[in-house]
Amino acid sequence: MITKSKRVLALGLSSAMALSMFAGCTNNSSSSASGTTAASDGTDSTQGTDASGNDDETAGTTAGEEGNEGNTDATEPSSDVSGNTGGDVFAEYEPTYVPEETVSIQIFSQISNVPGEQRGWMADIVKEKFNVEINIVNDSSVLSTMLQTGDMGDIVIWGNQDEDYKTAVSSGYLLNWNRDNLLSNYGAYMEENMAEALEYNAKVNGGNVYGFNGSISLPGSANSAGLLYTWDTRWDLYMEAGMPEINDLNDYIEMMKTFKELEPTDENGNETYALSMWPDWDGNMVMYVKAFATAYWGYDEWGMGMYDVRTGSFIGALDEDVDNNPYYQALKFINQLNQEGLVDPNSMSAKWDNYSEKMKAGGAFFSIFNYAGADIYNTEAHAEENKYMCSLIPNDATPLIYGTSTTGSGYVWSISAKTEHPELCMEIIDWLSTPEGTLTYFYGPRGTNWDVDENGNLYLTEFGVTCQTDRTGTSMTEVGYTGLFDDGIIQVNSNIWDQASYIPNDPNNQSFLYELWDSMQTEPVNEVEASWREFSGETLGINYLLHNENIVVSPSTGVKFTNPSKRDTLYTNWSQVATTIVNGTWRCIYAATDAEFDQLWEQMVSDANSYGYADCVAFSEEQAATRYLAEQMLAE
Repeated sequence: MITKSKRVLALGLSSAMALSMFAGCTNNSSSSASGTTAASDGTDSTQGTDASGNDDETAGTTAGEEGNEGNTDATEPSSDVSGNTGGDVFAEYEPTYVPEETVSIQIFSQISNVPGEQRGWMADIVKEKFNVEINIVNDSSVLSTMLQTGDMGDIVIWGNQDEDYKTAVSSGYLLNWNRDNLLSNYGAYMEENMAEALEYNAKVNGGNVYGFNGSISLPGSANSAGLLYTWDTRWDLYMEAGMPEINDLNDYIEMMKTFKELEPTDENGNETYALSMWPDWDGNMVMYVKAFATAYWGYDEWGMGMYDVRTGSFIGALDEDVDNNPYYQALKFINQLNQEGLVDPNSMSAKWDNYSEKMKAGGAFFSIFNYAGADIYNTEAHAEENKYMCSLIPNDATPLIYGTSTTGSGYVWSISAKTEHPELCMEIIDWLSTPEGTLTYFYGPRGTNWDVDENGNLYLTEFGVTCQTDRTGTSMTEVGYTGLFDDGIIQVNSNIWDQASYIPNDPNNQSFLYELWDSMQTEPVNEVEASWREFSGETLGINYLLHNENIVVSPSTGVKFTNPSKRDTLYTNWSQVATTIVNGTWRCIYAATDAEFDQLWEQMVSDANSYGYADCVAFSEEQAATRYLAEQMLAE
């Protein structure tokens, strides 16, 4: 088995352990109103920011060869915040430019999961504030046509700064924000408060600003997505099982077997499983398998394999040294669960929505992700029934967490050069970057869902709490908006500020993340959460993660992996190998015996080798060396 380091890697996040982060058993909001979404090849799961920017379950990071600027240690909030304009930090944004007739704005988002007209409360707010209707496009096949014609719609959100993005910039298809003082006149908040992110974009684009990377953090902030591997587990069943010591994955399997004996069916009468998955977000590898390797052994996805931030080494997904291959070991564990009847047999064909409904009904007992575990299961109804998911990390695990960056480490926001409404597009993005816009993006309308008291302290209303705990079942009509709360979540799947970032210029040094607000520091919601607090010695679940002596920290250097473009000779082989690995991995998951597993693994390796797997590994290793060099420079 893999040998794991028992130390904390402190590159770029030396005092992360001092942070007080997120509520633990209460429903984590790193998905929040921005959606519990992720995307497939070339993009991520959303849930915040992945330091490597790979196509996975977390949000991407900024690209570019120079990426060391803007990395921040998790320390106390900086007292020197740029753009401190004074006044009401949470003041309502007053647009400069509002068209007389309603305008349709197209947002092309490479990482959106739900295309079409924006609906619900966000559509209502944008219509009232800007007289705009938003239409979201996410069809990747449209991008090639857009790059040929230069017609990019209005607002463009890129999965990363890859060859397509660079082509759009160099061809003049994206708006130069410095032109005609557009940024100063219509993006004043961004100019004052996101200077480093804008300067970084200009640096990698020849001196002109063509947008910025999202998931920006102020100095001292933690990374919300970097803390998503919380190992959410049905704590009520854990209590009923006698709270056995969980040292390793063998213990975990035994615990899951006990859980199934205790609760063989879910609330809908369907069979329960330890683990349910979904293939929507698979890319070069199967998302859940590679993510499990990150959550347990601390390796980060990188191209066609896994990257060790402790040593800078790269291990191919199909590396023949299977005892030290984290992708293989993760796959083997999931197959062992399957052989015990503990893996949902519908996982291979399920969509995210199917998974969410299953988890909400108690159809799965654990998730390595907060957004796929407690965020879904921990409803008010379950709390009243004394059922809850809480964090339970195996003693032997070395979970990975990610650093932050003031230059941004997420998807790239830009504006089409051919838009007929450049001022309007700029102001919409500017509004979303303000505290009012960001809090609305995450939690819904001000006044009905969240607000600020006379001392400047943020709080969720009772209705706002209900929206967070039951997004798909809470109607907004009773507070004057249309549809369910979930209907109104903006589907671009890219937040401008990292949710755990401090709020610019806030004298109370509050974060955008509601679980960190003073108003949310409450007593346990039930006996189950009280048990977890006693067990962990923590009141906030992320402190339980951060105080784990085995965590591995990946610094945010800005260097990310870029898949071969369609213009590269390796592109076809890469695509064939990726398809082979994804399909072969799913077959291995459902192998009925060890012998069948071994046979399917060997067949996958053979097929991948015939398509040029070795070249894919070499391509990945070259970029791994670049990343490691940047990390070494940052450490110095």
